[in-house]
Amino acid sequence: MTASAAATPPATLVGEARFLRSFPAKDIVAERATNAELWDTAGRRWLDLGGASHGVALLGHNHPEVVAAIQQQAGRLIHVAQSVQSPVRADFLDRLHAALPAQLERTFIANSGTEGIECALKLAAAATGRTRIVAMQRAFHGRTLGALAGTHRPEFRAPIAQMLPKTDFVPMDDIEALQTAVTKDTAAVLIEPVQGEGGVRPAAREFLRAARDLATDRGAILIHDEVQSGLGRTGTFLAAQAAGVVPDAVVLAKGLAGGLPIGTCSATAELAAKLPPAAHGSTYGGNPLACAAGSAVLDILARDRLAERAARLGSQVAARLRELDAPCVRDVQVSGLMVGLDLRIRPQPVLQAMASAGVLALAGGMTGVRLLPPLTIPEPQLQEGLDAVANALPRVVAA
Repeated sequence: MTASAAATPPATLVGEARFLRSFPAKDIVAERATNAELWDTAGRRWLDLGGASHGVALLGHNHPEVVAAIQQQAGRLIHVAQSVQSPVRADFLDRLHAALPAQLERTFIANSGTEGIECALKLAAAATGRTRIVAMQRAFHGRTLGALAGTHRPEFRAPIAQMLPKTDFVPMDDIEALQTAVTKDTAAVLIEPVQGEGGVRPAAREFLRAARDLATDRGAILIHDEVQSGLGRTGTFLAAQAAGVVPDAVVLAKGLAGGLPIGTCSATAELAAKLPPAAHGSTYGGNPLACAAGSAVLDILARDRLAERAARLGSQVAARLRELDAPCVRDVQVSGLMVGLDLRIRPQPVLQAMASAGVLALAGGMTGVRLLPPLTIPEPQLQEGLDAVANALPRVVAA
């Protein structure tokens, strides 16, 4: 345990008791952060490998250029409705579409990845007139009604299962099962090219290509959820680009605006044209403040070639983790700086051991530990995080 992590925990904030949350709160009261480092009100320093930001800190916390863009825009115009044109929004869309596949010509801007999924599912329903979704086992797409329909975990679905659209779940990479599931009633085939919440599980390139062919052949809409895997995290701007696959719609979010709420659903012009007038909207979606931050993020990603850096560092991470002699590790999956360890035990003891060393990571499914470090993380800090993983595993086994 580091000296900083051993400090007296901060007192629980009284006001936090009023927050209607459905998950336990960490014993951290965050005060400030820079890149991969976060400090709490007790003066403890934490290394955030996704455990505090859930992948939103794509460029680290408080990237100075993103902060400057937000400050400048906040002094000019924070909000304007989508019905009013905005040069800041137009600038953001130009930058986004310069990075996206050319076939994806239209983008709806929302406030989160979940909202982006809702938009994509509406597009699929409007385009096909069909009622069913095909999604993957272990998938996570959000907790609103449409997005939850594609989320596999029963504990999320059960309380409102009677209200959800009908979904057929198939195992990732099972092409035969996918062929059976996609029928004349299928509106959308919904896939994370690299699953995140279900454990870092990249889809096989052959499976992504088969899904593309099946959706085209059977008149369904192929939707890629790249909320976690997109924006250079896996080594290419979109993870599916490595397989040469372009969906009918792709959803991005997480770090796209440096920590401000944003989500996008980008679709082909043909698909976008199927949405009836006034069938979808968002009060805050596309506001100038989030778009200014998004433009700064996209500029930095391209200028600093952060997707290439993620690929390079990911190779180093994979080599280090695969050298570990830890009987509790079943498998290691690394796609750029999207890193997963599939364990033979529950992840919580490993995460707790890492936290005792001042390193914050995430669970990935029922048996996974997931690392989503900033693409800008200094290499010594990345090694510090890997040291925490290496030290935590033997401690857990010994316990």
